[in-house]
Amino acid sequence: MLPAKNIFSHRKYWAHRFTPSPFLPMSKAEMDILGWDECDIIIVTGDAYVDHPSFGMAVIGRVLEAQGFRVGIIAQPDWQNADDFRRLGKPRLFYGVASGNMDSMVNRYTAERRVRSDDAYTPNGAGGQRPDRAVIVYSQRCREAYKNVPIVIGGIEASLRRIAHFDYWQEKVRRSVLPDSKADLLVYGNAERAIVSIAHRLGKGESIDTIRDLRGTVFMSQSIPDEYTIIDSSTIDTPGKIETPQTPYARKTNTDCGEKSQASNPPANVVPLSDFVIKPKGRSSINTVVRIPAYDEVRNDPVLYSHTSRILHLESNPYNARPMVQKHGSRDIWINPPPIPLETKELDKVFELPYQRIPHPFYGDAKIPAYEMIRFSVNIMRGCFGGCTFCSITEHEGRIIQNRSEDSILREVEAIRDTTPGFTGVISDLGGPTANMWRLACKDREIEHHCRRLSCVHPGICKNLNTDQKPLIELYRKARTLPGIKKVLIASGLRYDIAVENPDYVKELVTHHVGGYLKIAPEHTESGPLSKMMKPGMGTYNRFKEMFERFSKEAGKEQYLIPYFIAAHPGTQDVDMLNLAIWLKQHDFRADQVQAFLPSPMSMATAMWHSGKNPLKRVRRDAEDMYVPKGRKQRRLHKAFLRYHDPENWPLLREALRKMGKANLIGNGKQHLVPNYQPSGTGRRPEGTRTASKQRFVTKHTNSQFKNGAGNKSGDTQKKRSHRKPS
Repeated sequence: MLPAKNIFSHRKYWAHRFTPSPFLPMSKAEMDILGWDECDIIIVTGDAYVDHPSFGMAVIGRVLEAQGFRVGIIAQPDWQNADDFRRLGKPRLFYGVASGNMDSMVNRYTAERRVRSDDAYTPNGAGGQRPDRAVIVYSQRCREAYKNVPIVIGGIEASLRRIAHFDYWQEKVRRSVLPDSKADLLVYGNAERAIVSIAHRLGKGESIDTIRDLRGTVFMSQSIPDEYTIIDSSTIDTPGKIETPQTPYARKTNTDCGEKSQASNPPANVVPLSDFVIKPKGRSSINTVVRIPAYDEVRNDPVLYSHTSRILHLESNPYNARPMVQKHGSRDIWINPPPIPLETKELDKVFELPYQRIPHPFYGDAKIPAYEMIRFSVNIMRGCFGGCTFCSITEHEGRIIQNRSEDSILREVEAIRDTTPGFTGVISDLGGPTANMWRLACKDREIEHHCRRLSCVHPGICKNLNTDQKPLIELYRKARTLPGIKKVLIASGLRYDIAVENPDYVKELVTHHVGGYLKIAPEHTESGPLSKMMKPGMGTYNRFKEMFERFSKEAGKEQYLIPYFIAAHPGTQDVDMLNLAIWLKQHDFRADQVQAFLPSPMSMATAMWHSGKNPLKRVRRDAEDMYVPKGRKQRRLHKAFLRYHDPENWPLLREALRKMGKANLIGNGKQHLVPNYQPSGTGRRPEGTRTASKQRFVTKHTNSQFKNGAGNKSGDTQKKRSHRKPS
């Protein structure tokens, strides 16, 4: 495979003499000051505009500006009509539309589908500043504003809805967001490569309808070119007899609408995927396309939906993934393979573009909570090879880690020290989707290019994975010894199964970079749920805990682990939650807030939730059904087990324990889970009363770009906090 073209090697667009601008303009008045009569590209986003590399639209805007384009931003527009979408005039090349750093539905609703009262990406945290399914609404308004202007959608919301997907809020399978938004092109994942190429090609006069060859893009197709061989995805899994007599994989031809395709006689150019994978016989993947079940099929058949989810994830390695097509009515959506990850030099330059590192002056003294959280932190990498089934990082950023150089990271630390208002000498985080995957990769590039594993660390750490944390230790040491830096904290979630392979790393972390508490995410204690999450067992947690406590003691510090757990995940029985609650009490942990599973679009856990089948294995109709805790009362019970200490939950827990034959756990002794008395004024919360809940969607350090800008801050992970009970 030829190396991808450096995104900064393009010849700059003619308007480069106008740039860069202090802030990307949000008004005509700012454009006038810059001497612009129009914008080449206008970005529409559901977030407030913060000119910082942890905010995806700022990253995409600055990357396009570095190519010479005049880029404007319309942030959190009034979507009730098209007027606000004309604020900057007609864009010369295209509108770029995204919901923001989070999926708009996750941003607006809790796991119990209640409307959130706040929004971390809005001035002063005000809620209600973006619509449901913002990508669709914004795209429609852009089309109303200027009918013939191309529209490119991207970011976390478009990325996770690029194929037919289960929508938790409507309890149904929805079409790809591309036809629903009526956009011209969708870009997914880390999309700098695609968006830069799109801009230059449109700038040279090419029609957006002819841009069909870019990795990381999705478009609508009337037909499949004759030179392509269609691969039948059903031969990876064998779901069994499909209800409809027609095969969903046969190529449609321009025949009479009444002519039926014969399942027993598929077209000659349909090749079973198992044959292709095992015995390629000289066929080139360049001229093959995988047909996954049609929207109408997966909408009505949960087993086919689970099968499709499995195929999508198996085709996620950018070095071996093939294009896929999925029928939507009379047309296909064509999903090109994922983008090639950025090289270190490219990623360095992306993060060192001329960001102001503060919100746009338009917001005055208003506080934007998401910015307040990350303004003193540094994103050192992208991607995650953990493959946790409930997390959206893998679907969006991919499993191959993209690393910044040590020098670039240290320069950003110095930039925070020298330019960020309010800096007191403490760097709040050096991290990313995970804290300790920086510079970790497969030991053999050839193996990496052929690998289709869903995780590099489950069910155990792959023997081909480099887990050496020495470079990260050296980075920590250099960062904390920079002049003016008092302390460097590590706040991103730690992958403790990797950390325990490197005791020196754990010692360095615990001795110098923990601010009293360290968050880690075992997610559960029981093997059943953990196997569906693709998380390590508690044996690994106990090994890490022993190291953490030993090194804390040696450093003379009183420090605590904050473990995160998840309720109501597919595969979790009531007894699993009971055992987790007993573990929590035995270890004196009390959760302030609890994290309930939220079926985010396109994740493998969502396929489990919807189908009751396990896509981590070959999906078959006769496979054993998974238990999925779906009902409102069931989910409330699972959350109550995590907050066993809350008197409001005691009546529900007592009832459940009696039904489970565990009444011996009710009583007032230390060996009991809940007492047999009820404090006055508790336990009578009306049905439907809001309780504290937070959901993980994507992890903390991800800049949701068109690519979702970094992949995370992409959906800022919102998690519960657990505190050790005071002694």
